[in-house]
Amino acid sequence: MTVSTRMSRFFLKTLREAPAEAELASHQLLLRAGLVMPLAAGLYCFTPLGWRAMRNVEELVREEMNRAGAQELRLPALQPLELWDTSGRSEIFGGALYRLTDRRDRNFVLAPTHEEAVSALAASQVQSYRDLPVTLYQFQQKFRDEPRPRGGLIRLREFCMKDAYSFDPDWETLDESYQAMFDAYARIFARADVPALPVEADSGAIGGKDSQEFIYLNDNGEDEVLICPACGYAANAEKATFRAEPPVDAEPAPVERVDTPGVATIASLAAFLGVEERQTVKAVFYSVDGEPVFVAIRGDLEVNETKLRNLLKAVELEPMDDGAVARAGLVAGSASPVGLDGMRVVADPSATEAANLVGGANERDAHLLNLNHGRDWTADIVDDIALAEGGHGCPNCEGRLEVRSGMELGHVFKLGTSYAEALDVRYLDGEGERHHAVMGCYGIGIDRLLAAVLEANHDEDGIVWPRTLAPFDVHVVVLGGDKPEVAQALSELEATLEAAGLEALVDDRDESPGAKFKDADLLGMPVRLTVSPRALGRGGIELRERTSGESDIVPLDEVAGRIRAGAV
Repeated sequence: MTVSTRMSRFFLKTLREAPAEAELASHQLLLRAGLVMPLAAGLYCFTPLGWRAMRNVEELVREEMNRAGAQELRLPALQPLELWDTSGRSEIFGGALYRLTDRRDRNFVLAPTHEEAVSALAASQVQSYRDLPVTLYQFQQKFRDEPRPRGGLIRLREFCMKDAYSFDPDWETLDESYQAMFDAYARIFARADVPALPVEADSGAIGGKDSQEFIYLNDNGEDEVLICPACGYAANAEKATFRAEPPVDAEPAPVERVDTPGVATIASLAAFLGVEERQTVKAVFYSVDGEPVFVAIRGDLEVNETKLRNLLKAVELEPMDDGAVARAGLVAGSASPVGLDGMRVVADPSATEAANLVGGANERDAHLLNLNHGRDWTADIVDDIALAEGGHGCPNCEGRLEVRSGMELGHVFKLGTSYAEALDVRYLDGEGERHHAVMGCYGIGIDRLLAAVLEANHDEDGIVWPRTLAPFDVHVVVLGGDKPEVAQALSELEATLEAAGLEALVDDRDESPGAKFKDADLLGMPVRLTVSPRALGRGGIELRERTSGESDIVPLDEVAGRIRAGAV
C-alpha cells in the first residue's frame, strides 16, 4: 500500500544556496535538495529522500541484471587479508586498501572490490561443467582510501557498487556472458536518462584481458576520453592508441657531438638545431618500485604512465626528482641511453624505429646527432608507452582525435583465469579433465550513477527527475490548507493517488506559496499538483509537468489517469 508523505513530518531540510565547496551541479543539488549530508571527506549520510532515490537506482539496475540472467547474492565487506595476499592484490592496491586487525590480531581488509571473495565462493560450489556458465551479482559497500575524494558522490571513500562476476567454461562462452552484461548496461543508462558512451579502457588494479568503460561525457568529468568524430573510435586516455606522425626518412649517419649551451628541453633543442621535435629522443626518468628506470620516447610525444606501469607490472611508479636523477648519475636535460650501464631502459617504438635522432650526450650543454637504436644504444624493453593526445591521428582511420572530459559510470572486464588460478576455481569437463573457470567482472557505482542522473537532468531551478528514478511520483503543494474545501479535496486526492499506486510528497507546511513552489522545483518530482481555493474554483487540481513546465486544471477524478498517461 502506498501512503502519501507529509513534509511537515518528513526528515528533510532544503537550502536556498549551495555550500561554496560544491562545484559540480550534482553536488550542489544533492546538498540543496537535502538528499545527502557530508560526514567527512568522501563520506555522506543519505536522508530519507536521498535513500529513496538510491533505492530506485538500485532497483532499476537489479531489474536489468535479473533480465540478463544474473543471480543476486551478498558477499562480506570485511575479508581476511590472506585472501588478498593469495591473489597478489594486497600490494597492488597499496595505500587505497583499508587494513585492520581483530581482537585476536588477525589481519583483515575492508574490501574495495570482491573478485577474491566471489572466487572463493565459486571454488567451493563449482564442480562440473554443468555448473557453468553462471553470473552472480550483489549490491555492497566498497571502501577505498582515496587520497582526493571529490565532487560529492563522484569519488568516495565508502560507496555502494553493483558488482557482477561471470564464470564460464571457456573464452567463447565468456564472450557471450560479457555481451549480455554490456547490453544490460546500455539498457540501464538509457532508462536512467544518462547518455553513456562505451570506450576502450585500462583494466587497472582489477586486471584482465579486455575492458570497456561507459562514460558520460561531461565538462566536469575527471576522466579524459579520446574520440575520433570520423569513425567513432573512443578510448580512455589511459588506454588510447594513435597514429603518430611518421619519422623523418633518412639513412643512418655517423654520430656527432655538438655543443648546446643552456639547452635543456626538447623545444629549445629543436629550435637551437633547426630540426623538428620528432627528430629528437626524449629521456624521462622514473622510480619503479624503488628502482630507477630510463624511458626513451620520440621528442614530440609524451609518456603514458598507465601504460608504463602496466608494462612493468609496477606497484609504485613516480617521476624521479632532480636529486634522484643526479644520484643515478644522469644529467637532466642532456641525457640519453647511449653508454648507459646498470639501469633498465624502456623505449617506445617511436624512439627505436626512427633514424638519426638527436639525444643527450650525458654531459651538460652537449648533445649527440644521428643516434640510431641497435647501433648506438639498445632498449631492454620496447613497447607502446606513448600518450594519445588531441590532434593525434586516429589509429583506425585518417581522422584526428579529439579530447573530451567524462565521468565513468560503469566498467566491464574480461578477467580470464588469473583469479580462478589464484583461488583454485576449477571444474570437471565431460571427459573428466579439470580446467580453470574463465571469469568476467562488471561494476556500476550506484552513488556515482545517482550523481550522473542529476548532472544530466537538471535546470536552473533544480532537479528534473526521470520518472523511473524519482523519489516520489507526485509533489502535492497545498495552499490554504485550513479551508474546509481544500482539506476535503486533499483527502480525496490522497485516496485517489493511493488507489492508483502513486506515491506523493505532500507539502502541508506553514510556508509561503513562493517557498513551496521553489522547493517543488528544486526537488524535481515529475508532476506537481496544487490543491488551492483558486484551482478548486476553476474545477479541479492544477497539474504541472516538471519537464515541460506546462500546466492544466484537471478534475480530481481524472488526475491519476492523466499522471499515468504521462501527459498534462
